[in-house]
Amino acid sequence: MRRKTLHLVPLLLTVLVALAAWAAWLGWDQHRDVHPDGSETGPYEAWQVIGLVLTLLVSVYWAASRRHVASAVVGTSAGLTAAVLYDWSDDSSGLYVVGAGMVMVGSLLVTSAVAGLIAAVTRNGRRGEPARTREA
Repeated sequence: MRRKTLHLVPLLLTVLVALAAWAAWLGWDQHRDVHPDGSETGPYEAWQVIGLVLTLLVSVYWAASRRHVASAVVGTSAGLTAAVLYDWSDDSSGLYVVGAGMVMVGSLLVTSAVAGLIAAVTRNGRRGEPARTREA
């Protein structure tokens, strides 16, 4: 039973990191920028999205390098999707659900590729060390 509980730790940590990272990098910025020509941008700036991605990369690396690839993928995607659904739910058009679906699919695809790459490059949690074999 304890072993099953220990497998939940990476999943829960990646979910919490994704939720906290969204709140820290994007959750506070809710206003579009209006330029002198009348065009609008935002609400997020490129530096905010880059910060979010780099923060998530740390937690994905942590989990995937310890062979918790599924936790890295599912936890990060679930955390981002939950954060987006909460943050964008005030959209009266209802299109936020489409955007949340796109975030979910995109984060699943990208996180799968990144976590798989990290797991392939790192062995037994240490980069460049060959996998240990059991001697009989």
